[in-house]
Amino acid sequence: MAADNLKKALTAADAGIATSLDRLFELIRIPSISTDPAYAQHCRRAAEWLEGELLHLGFDASVRLTEGHPMVVAHDSTGAGPHVLFYGHYDVQPVDPLDLWNSDPFEPKLASQPGGETHIVARGACDDKGQLMTFIEACRAWKSATGSLPVRVSIVFEGEEESGSASLPKFLAETAEELKADIGLVCDSEMWDAETPAITTMLRGIVKEEVEISAASRDLHSGVYGNAARNPLQLLSEIIASLRTTDGGVALDGFYDGVRELPADVEAQWRRLNFDEAKFLGDIGLAVPAGEMGRPVMQQIWSRPTCEINGITGGYAGEGFKTVIPAKASAKISFRLVAGQDPGKVRDAFRKHVTDRLPADCSATFRDHGGSAATVMPADGPFLRKALVALADEWGNESAIAASGGSIPIATDFKEKLGMDVLFIGFGHFDDRIHSPNEKYDLSSFHRGIRSWVRILAAFADMPR
Repeated sequence: MAADNLKKALTAADAGIATSLDRLFELIRIPSISTDPAYAQHCRRAAEWLEGELLHLGFDASVRLTEGHPMVVAHDSTGAGPHVLFYGHYDVQPVDPLDLWNSDPFEPKLASQPGGETHIVARGACDDKGQLMTFIEACRAWKSATGSLPVRVSIVFEGEEESGSASLPKFLAETAEELKADIGLVCDSEMWDAETPAITTMLRGIVKEEVEISAASRDLHSGVYGNAARNPLQLLSEIIASLRTTDGGVALDGFYDGVRELPADVEAQWRRLNFDEAKFLGDIGLAVPAGEMGRPVMQQIWSRPTCEINGITGGYAGEGFKTVIPAKASAKISFRLVAGQDPGKVRDAFRKHVTDRLPADCSATFRDHGGSAATVMPADGPFLRKALVALADEWGNESAIAASGGSIPIATDFKEKLGMDVLFIGFGHFDDRIHSPNEKYDLSSFHRGIRSWVRILAAFADMPR
C-alpha cells in the first residue's frame, strides 16, 4: 500500500507540474524585497498568499506578525509518521542594478537553453521561492493522491532572511513548544552537480567584528607630523598582518581549541566527489591555494576555520592625493568557525589580540556585527539515511553528503531554540545567479525537487514516531 501511495503521489506531481509552475509565477510576481521599507506591503502580501495556499491544502495556517515582516506558520497532522518542520523564506534580494536584467525581475520568464534545459528567470526564482514551492507542491501531490500527508508536517516561512532575520530568534523562542519537531528541513542549498543531489550536513559558524583604532586627536599633515605621530592605518595594518601565522593558520590565542580533524570516513566520502581544486580557483582567475599550508582546498572551505579581512577604511581615498595622517582607521574582519569553537570566545580573543598590540596613547573600539556557532548533523542520523535513499531513487545517483563554507544562522537557531537537527536539501545549481541580475532556477530542478520531496516524505513515514 505504501508503494502504491508513493506512485500515486509521484503521478500527481507530474500531472500537476504546469499548474505548480503557475502558482510559483504568482508568488514570484509579488516583489517581496525585505530590505526596503517601501516594499513592506508586498512582503505582507506574499505572506498572505502563502497562508492562503496552505489553508487551501488543509493546513492550519496563519500569518504571525512580528516587529519586522510577518511569519507564516502552518501545521498538518493527517500523517502518522514522525513530525518534520520545514523552513523557507519568501523575501528576496533587491534587483539592482536593474539595467543588467534581460527582462522584468518580477515577471518570470521561461528561457530555453541550448542543451535542452529551461530556465525560470526572475528574482526569487531560486532563492527561495522556487525552492520552498517544491515542498508545498510535494504536499499538494500527496493530498491530491491520497487525501493526507505521510508524516506530520509543520511549516515556518519568514520574510527577513535577506535582511538579517532580525525577528526570527525571538519568534522561535516564543513559539518553541509549537514548532518543535523531530527534524528540521531546509530547501535553500544546491545540488553537487546537475545530476547529483546533495544533503548539507555541516555548516560553518561566523563571528563578524568591526574595529576602529584611534591615535591623534585630529587628522595631521604628514609633512609636519610624519614619523613623530602614530599612523593608525599602519598600526591597523600591522595588527591585521599578525592575525595569520606563517603557515596560513589563525594566530589568535586559543583559536583552535576544540577544533577536531575531519573524520576519516567523511574525508574519504569527500574525496569521492572528485572536487577539482584547479578549476575551482581557475574560475576566479587564481591558481595558488592560500590558507593553511598542506590542507586540501575542499577542507579549507568546508571544515577549517578562517580569518578574513572584509574591508579597511581610513585616510583619504578620493581622487588625487592628500598627504594626511588619519586620526582613525577601521577594519571589518570575519571569522568562519567550525564545530567545537565558541563564537563568544573567538570574539574575546580577537579583541584581546588587538588591544594587546596598542601603544599607550592609542585606543580601539569594537562593534559586534553578530555571529553564530557551526552546526553538524550526525553522519549516521536516521533521517539522513532515509533521505539519502529517497534521493537516490529519484536521481539514480548517490547523493553527496556536503558541507557549506557559508554560515546559515537558521541551523543554529533550530538547534539552540528548538533542540533539533537540520537537513539542508536543495535543488539549486551553483550557476543560479542568486542575489544577482537574471537569477534563474532550472525547470528540471523545480519539477524533480517536487518529486524528491514526495519521496523523502514517504521515506520518513515508516520511521518510529
